[in-house]
Amino acid sequence: MVSWVRHDDGRQLRLGVLAGAQVALLEGPGDLLRVLDGRAEASAQEALTSGDRIPLTGLRPAALLETPPSIRDFMSFEQHVHTLRTARGSSVPPLWYEQPTFYFSNPGAVVGPRADVAVSPGSAQFDYEIEIGAVIGTGGRDIEVGQAARHIAGFTLFCDWSARDLQLAEMTVGLGPAKGKDGAISLGPVLVSPDELAGHLADNGGLLHVTGSVNGIVRTDVQVRAPHWSFDQMVAYASRGTALRPGDVIGSGTVGTGCLSELRATGGPESTPWLQPGDLVRIEAGPLGVIESRITEPAPVRDLGPAAGAWFARSAADG
Repeated sequence: MVSWVRHDDGRQLRLGVLAGAQVALLEGPGDLLRVLDGRAEASAQEALTSGDRIPLTGLRPAALLETPPSIRDFMSFEQHVHTLRTARGSSVPPLWYEQPTFYFSNPGAVVGPRADVAVSPGSAQFDYEIEIGAVIGTGGRDIEVGQAARHIAGFTLFCDWSARDLQLAEMTVGLGPAKGKDGAISLGPVLVSPDELAGHLADNGGLLHVTGSVNGIVRTDVQVRAPHWSFDQMVAYASRGTALRPGDVIGSGTVGTGCLSELRATGGPESTPWLQPGDLVRIEAGPLGVIESRITEPAPVRDLGPAAGAWFARSAADG
């Protein structure tokens, strides 16, 4: 079992391996990509044998991946999908039960597990979404489900910060989510090996205790079971007809009751306010560690000015 972390020592980022109450630091650049694609075991042994060590309590965690090659965010927990669909007067689409579904998120939006997170410009309905992320360790194409586990380097805590009002408005056009999901994604603080998480999300009843609090008030408190679509299935589907690369991130989608939107749908808007600047959000998930972020003021909305024109409409009117 190997668990990787990235440490910010104030001068540079260092990559390290958890060793009890300490972190054994690997020499050289603190880039997780350097130990993927078959190099993780040898690199971990190097750090444990000859690396500098710091107390775990002194760790200043940074994002595990500065800019992942890609982020595919799935919807694999049925409770989340069912609750939100029901609240909007619809049902889970039949296709959701026939195949995994995902959207591409923004690799440039990744932040560390202690970073401040700004409300998306123009949003009055800002939300957290608690997910589990799998990081691809060995690339591949058209991967079989039975082989997919070999391509996963490990799992991490994943928070998809969401502007619900922007998201719902954009998706009426038939595309998105776009700016509704463009602001920040928190990754980390640790990448745990697959065998360490397996017992928590096993099909035979394993559980992962996940909590989410705002200003010390617990909003999410759930025992997470294995998702409807397994990570092996998600990886296989993501690789269908294309290549996955080391460092690609596969998001599970929101765990049941893992966001304010879902809690508002079941308990009413008065019970669960949206996030506001100044709020402190803390997310905990057993061996995956803790994300703790202060919500900050949004950037101003910049005026786009009038549309450039309506060429198609004018041409049609002109005959």
